[in-house]
Amino acid sequence: MGASKQDREEDYTKSTRSKIKFAPLVVPRHRRLQTLAVFGWTIALPFSLGLFFLLCSIPLLWPIIIPYLIWILAIDQASVKGGRASKRIRGSRFWVWFVGFFPVSLIKTADLPPDRKYVFGYHPHGIIGMGAIANFGTEATGFSKLFPGLNPHLLTLASNFQIPLYRDFILSLGVCSVSMKSCQNILKQGPGSSLTIVVGGAAESLSARPGTADLTLKRRMGFIKLAMRQGADLVPVFSFGENDIFEQLSNERGTRLYKLQKRFQAAFGFTLPIFFGRGLFNYNVGILPYRHPIVSVVGRPIRVRQVDNPTMSQMEEVQAQYIVELKRIWDEYKDLHAQGRTRELTIIA
Repeated sequence: MGASKQDREEDYTKSTRSKIKFAPLVVPRHRRLQTLAVFGWTIALPFSLGLFFLLCSIPLLWPIIIPYLIWILAIDQASVKGGRASKRIRGSRFWVWFVGFFPVSLIKTADLPPDRKYVFGYHPHGIIGMGAIANFGTEATGFSKLFPGLNPHLLTLASNFQIPLYRDFILSLGVCSVSMKSCQNILKQGPGSSLTIVVGGAAESLSARPGTADLTLKRRMGFIKLAMRQGADLVPVFSFGENDIFEQLSNERGTRLYKLQKRFQAAFGFTLPIFFGRGLFNYNVGILPYRHPIVSVVGRPIRVRQVDNPTMSQMEEVQAQYIVELKRIWDEYKDLHAQGRTRELTIIA
């Protein structure tokens, strides 16, 4: 099916910066709902903080707020013990609108029997990882139908679970901490347990630019060691279009901006790419992503033998198999889903 007139308008204005291109007054209702859903997810964290501080300004609520803070900071261990996923939240129509905005789709290339455990490696990180939350944090792209019997957990920074209200929202999506303790607890749940790690992390987000696929992978051995210790199969996932939904200010290696961002990352554990996209009511100025398809291809599983203390050579052997499968996905699907690429998939670090 060809792109609609509005889709073509948005694609055109993505490369037109001379003036603001406002959205027309008459837009189909479903498109408005899709934009509002993406806007809602984008502001979820700051909105949660703002709402919490507003509630704190009401003394009558302190008898509730104080125990809640004690609960999240000192008692609740859900983020490292498998989360608190809600089928109702994961299956909400909100996520159907969210997924429809881009749209996001999930492609299965091999069966994943539920009698095994799995570590999904998601690539690339992109600016925010919209495809990761759509495919592994919700049911809007049909994960459970494609891979019946698997219990998915998307992993994120442990610091996100110290943010009041926001933490409870992402816990309801099955999102858990990316700490080693959390990963081990999830995989110890037995056959069918799975987790998804956005392997490139903060470092890779600095390389996220339209038309490219620059991956930070060579020195990422933690998820390989985890899989080997737990006897979990490794499954590479490549999301075509993840790097195309935002643009980023030039920060090539060696520039002052790049060095500043790396110092920030070293100090706080994450970084802040200087990015831009579209707005709520315009097509070319704002912090919302562009409407660009994200196609996540789930590769063939790499069978991993359980080893309590894998050596570096053993991990490098498994990593080599993983990279071969990741490149196979790229080579097989790039001409269909990465037609606008400016260069081939590159492992930069």
